[in-house]
Amino acid sequence: MAVRLKDIARDLNVSVVTVSKVLRNHGDISRGTRERVLKRMKELNYRPNLAARALVTGRTRAIGVIVPDLVHPFFSEVAKGLSRVLRKKSYGLVISSSEEDPELERDEIDQMLARRVDALVIASTQWSVESFRRVEEQGTPYVLIDRRFTGMSANFVGVDDERVGELATGHLIEAGCRRIAHIRGSGISPALGRLEGYRRALARHHLTVPAAYIVAGESADDAGHLSGRRAMRKLLALNPRPDGVFCFNDPTAMGALEAILEAGLRVPHDVAVAGCGNVHYSALLRVPLTSVDQQSRLIGERAAKLALSLVEAKGAPTRPRTVLLEPRLVARESTARGKETANVCQLK
Repeated sequence: MAVRLKDIARDLNVSVVTVSKVLRNHGDISRGTRERVLKRMKELNYRPNLAARALVTGRTRAIGVIVPDLVHPFFSEVAKGLSRVLRKKSYGLVISSSEEDPELERDEIDQMLARRVDALVIASTQWSVESFRRVEEQGTPYVLIDRRFTGMSANFVGVDDERVGELATGHLIEAGCRRIAHIRGSGISPALGRLEGYRRALARHHLTVPAAYIVAGESADDAGHLSGRRAMRKLLALNPRPDGVFCFNDPTAMGALEAILEAGLRVPHDVAVAGCGNVHYSALLRVPLTSVDQQSRLIGERAAKLALSLVEAKGAPTRPRTVLLEPRLVARESTARGKETANVCQLK
């Protein structure tokens, strides 16, 4: 038989209200009483009935998270950051993937709303804001991460993507590259921002490149290395070929590295490569990859804190907040053109 609050209260000769306040971490319970109650709960293996509590409080103590790809290292790191903050506040995390499919994302949003999550955190694949209007009508607070919509006033946590493009491209220029190509992402806001930063860095150094030096990748997910390889092969067929390439993300850059080495060229001596994301395997590639760190785990942490603050506001009007984290460049061998790395970087 399940242990009830009244069972714990009877054992300790305290009121059910006192036990309930301990569960809610209420401030007017003495330290001694709190410790006694928590000790007895542990002894009896008490588990609160979250469904019953939600009926009383109107909260499920769950935050819903929808991302395009659960396998992509960037989103897994974001999820770790979210979980770290929410766990400390006794909130659960309900995660789902839209698989870069706008229709599937809309279904997942409806599922999350049906579960009555207290807030939503979304890296959206949508092309319109219709789904978010429905979320607002239901009164569920939400935070956009990584991707946002032009002209839409919403809470957002992400990196300064224009700065990402400037950092990576500027670094390639400093490494001596003058014919710098860009393998861009799809039409999502991070891709547009990084493209703008790339162009801005070239203009600052009075460099121009042919239009053919900007190639669209076909995938932004963890399989991006396949489209990165195909895009790099197109760039290598140009005359003159690029001597540097900035890739939308690290999976794309990994594919670009493979294509360059397969062509019998050296990285970085013939073509230098920079990516974005600084994912966990970037330093372990055949040629360790220079990358722009997006502070992915911190994005998750800041998004969790913002979501919790919206829940605590209890529906009170709040101005949407934008949290832009500053990216940082992590330089590795893939752009170290001044170093003797040919033996390592040439395809064997």
